[in-house]
Amino acid sequence: MSHSQKPYLVEFPKIGKSDLGYISVAEKENLPFQVNRIYWTYFTPEDVIRGGHSHFHLEQILVAVAGKIIIKTELLNGEKEEFILDKPNVGLFIPKMCWREMHYSHNAVQMCIASLAYAEDDYIRDYDTFKKQL
Repeated sequence: MSHSQKPYLVEFPKIGKSDLGYISVAEKENLPFQVNRIYWTYFTPEDVIRGGHSHFHLEQILVAVAGKIIIKTELLNGEKEEFILDKPNVGLFIPKMCWREMHYSHNAVQMCIASLAYAEDDYIRDYDTFKKQL
């Protein structure tokens, strides 16, 4: 399986110093795809699990710009991983055809950098349908 077909952490540059603050930058040199959409989620109750889907074509990078997000991923071959995002300069690349579930701390703000614009027909929302794509 090539690197681009598997979830992996992306570390963005952390520019600055602790006494002045930091900035991190996502630009074409450090992104694995062309960006077509950016959105963020926030005020997600801690007892809510988001995600529960995959995409046929969309690739994403998820970043916890605040708080903590636990992301569980599963590939079609059954390989499962768990990632913890709790630094605003680290994101998680999620390839197409990768099931995901996200659990948020009460103060989490998740930014999503997406390769495609929203398209409902790109979603696989049923787990059994996802597993049949193998």
